[in-house]
Amino acid sequence: MTRIFIYVLVAVVSSGIASCSKSMSRYDREIDRAENLMRTDPDSALSMLDAIDPSEITIDSLRAKYHFLKGYGHIIRNRSMIGDSLIRYAHDYYRRKDVVRDIRSGIVLAWYKFWVGDTPGALAMLDSLAELRNVPDSIMVQTLRTRVLLGASEYQGRPLIPYARRLHELETDSLRKIEARYMLLSAYEYAGEIDSALCLIDELIDYARDKNWGDKHFMFELERAQLLTENGRSVESDRLVDEIFRKAGPDNGASDILHFQHTINALNTGDISRASRHLALADSLAAKLRDEDDAYFRSYSNLLHAIIDFKQTGRIRLTHINGLNNRQSERFNRMKASQWESERGALRQQNRALALKAESEHKTVIILIISLMTLLALAGASWIIIIRRQRERENEERIEALQKMVDDYRSAPATTKSEITDSSALRNAMLKQLGIIKMVAETPTEQNREMLRKISSIDGNIDGGLVDWENLFGMIDNLYSGFYGKLHGRYGDILNLKEEQIIVLMVAGFSTKEISVVTGQTTSTVYVRKSSIRKKLGVPEKEDIVRFLQSGSDR
Repeated sequence: MTRIFIYVLVAVVSSGIASCSKSMSRYDREIDRAENLMRTDPDSALSMLDAIDPSEITIDSLRAKYHFLKGYGHIIRNRSMIGDSLIRYAHDYYRRKDVVRDIRSGIVLAWYKFWVGDTPGALAMLDSLAELRNVPDSIMVQTLRTRVLLGASEYQGRPLIPYARRLHELETDSLRKIEARYMLLSAYEYAGEIDSALCLIDELIDYARDKNWGDKHFMFELERAQLLTENGRSVESDRLVDEIFRKAGPDNGASDILHFQHTINALNTGDISRASRHLALADSLAAKLRDEDDAYFRSYSNLLHAIIDFKQTGRIRLTHINGLNNRQSERFNRMKASQWESERGALRQQNRALALKAESEHKTVIILIISLMTLLALAGASWIIIIRRQRERENEERIEALQKMVDDYRSAPATTKSEITDSSALRNAMLKQLGIIKMVAETPTEQNREMLRKISSIDGNIDGGLVDWENLFGMIDNLYSGFYGKLHGRYGDILNLKEEQIIVLMVAGFSTKEISVVTGQTTSTVYVRKSSIRKKLGVPEKEDIVRFLQSGSDR
C-alpha cells in the first residue's frame, strides 16, 4: 500500500511539473508569436503580451524577452512607458550575452528614462551604447537615431553633431538619409554654425526640387528663411518668404508662420510698424488655421507682442508677460496631465496584472484541491483494490480447501468412513462441516455455493438448496445436546420448517445475513420470521430467543 501511495504521489508531482513545463512552453510560443507580429501588427502583439501575467513566468530568459518586447511595442505605438520599469531587468539580463538584444533593450531603457523625466540619464545610456565596438551597422543606426532625436529635444548643438554625422554615414535608405541630414542641420543650427546649416539646407532644397517633393520643398525653403534670419541676413530672408508666398499663395497652410518670419525680420531691421502689421496678420490667420487653442503659437505671439510693445512704449507690460507665462503654464500642465494619465494607465496595467495573478492563484488553489482529491481518491481506490484482491486470494484458498476436502472424502475407502465412531472424532467432523457452511454463508460467491452443494449432496438430498437439512438437524442435536429434537418435540406443532431452520442456525452462531444465505431467504424475511418466532414462543421483547429456549430446556 505504501509503495502504491508513493507511486501515486510521484505521478501527481510529475504531472504538476509537466504542467508547469507545458505552461512555460506555451508562454514561450506566445511571446515568440508576439515578437514576430511586433513590426507588422504591434497592437495585436501588445494584446498578446497583455494577456500574459508576467509574475507566472519563472524562466529568466522568457521574463527578459517579455519585458523587452512590451517596452519595444510601446515605443513603436508611441505609448506611455511609465509602467515599463522592468526593462532594466531585461537589459541587465542581455548585457554581455547578446549584443543585439543588449543594444535594443538599452534603447528601450533610454526611452523609459526619457518618459520618466530622466533625459540626461537617457542620453548617457545612449552614449555608452554608441561607444560599443563590433556592432552591426543596422543595430548601431537604431542607437544613433534615438540619440540624435532625444538630443534634439534638449536643443543640443555641438555634442549632437558627431552623432548626426555618423548616423548620416551609416544610413542606407534614401529617405532615412535625408532625415539624418536634416537632423545634422538642426545640430549645426543649435551649435550656432549657421553657414554649415545653410549649406545643408541648400542641398536638401535641391534634392526636394529634383524629386518633386512639393511639401518637403516648401518646408526646406521656410527653414532656409529662418536660417538666413539667424545669420543676420533679414533682407534675404524677407525676399525668400515673399517668394514662398508667391509660389504657395497667401492662404497656404503655413501663412501665419511666414508672417511670423516677416515680423522677426522687421524687428531685426528696426521697422516696428511693419512688425506690428505682420504680427496682426499672423494672429488673424492662426485663429483660422490653428484655432484659438494653439498654445504653442500663442506663446510665440505673446513674446513678439511684448517685444513690439517695449519698442513702441519703452515699457514692459505685465499682461504680455503673464500671457507668455500662462501659455508656458498651459504647456507644462498639459505635459503633467499627460504624465499623470500615463501613470494612471500604468497603475491600471498593474491592477490588471494583479487581478490576473489573483485569478491565476485561485486557479492554482483549485488545481491543488482537485489534485489532492484525486490523490485521495486514487489512494482509496488502491486500498479497495488491495482489500478485494486479498479477499479474492482468501476465497481462492477456501475454494481450494473445500475442493481438497471433497476430493479427500470421495477418495477415502468406505471402511475409513465407517470407522468414524469415536464421539470426539465425529464431533470434530461435524464442527468442520458446520464451519464450511458458515464460511460459505460469510462469502456467498457462486463458486462457494456450488462447492457447498457438492459437499452437502454427497451423503444426502439437498433438494436444490445449499445443505441437507436432515443432516444439519442431526449435527445440531449432536453438537448442542439434542437441541433440535427438544425444539421440535416441544414446539413442532406451532413452528414451521423455515422457522425451525432459522432457530437452529441461530444456535450455531449464524448471523441474520448468513441465515438468509443458507435458508435462501432475504434478510428482511428472516427478520419477519424472527418476530413471528418470538410471538409464537412468547419470548419477551428484550430477551434473546436462543437463550430463552436454552433456559427453557434446562427447566
